[in-house]
Amino acid sequence: MSFVNHNKKEVNCKIVYYGPGLGGKTTNIQYVYKKTSGDNKGNMIKLNTENERTLFFDFLPLELGEIRGYKTRFHLYTVPGQVFYEASRKLILRAVDGLIFVADSQLEKMEANIESLDGLEKNLTEQGYDISKIPLVFQWNKRDLPNVTPCEDLEKRLNKWGSPSYEAAAINGDGVFETLKEVSKLVLMNLKGGL
Repeated sequence: MSFVNHNKKEVNCKIVYYGPGLGGKTTNIQYVYKKTSGDNKGNMIKLNTENERTLFFDFLPLELGEIRGYKTRFHLYTVPGQVFYEASRKLILRAVDGLIFVADSQLEKMEANIESLDGLEKNLTEQGYDISKIPLVFQWNKRDLPNVTPCEDLEKRLNKWGSPSYEAAAINGDGVFETLKEVSKLVLMNLKGGL
């Protein structure tokens, strides 16, 4: 999973934002990028291909200190939310260290959330990963809208692993860093045993 460069004493970790289309994945990364100081971030890269009309993924390395003398760098990715980009989703999930599932809290989006989460679990299984063993944090996004599913229902329907979860309104930055800090902490705890 994590790429360790012993010569440079650097650990590179990959966090993937996954969820239904227009759920707020890109908004999360854009907010983190905007609020992170220039010394701690690389360039954000957006890739669009001929066949894919929407954002392919965002890439953002964040340096988050050291573990046992190794510099830690996090790479944040989003996946395209639309189901017809399944191949891209699978590719981005390769070598994943942590996951943030960005659920759209709007009542009418529950089925899209379930479909996306089922796809995530299936894609991970196909690549030999067990979702219950990967650091996973849920973000209940769009809590600022009027017609939202109660958090208890989101927990019951989506969070069958009992993973940490946070309410958010990514457009305003609410809950964005809390979610990222939680998954980063879980990834770092996993790493400490491997270095």
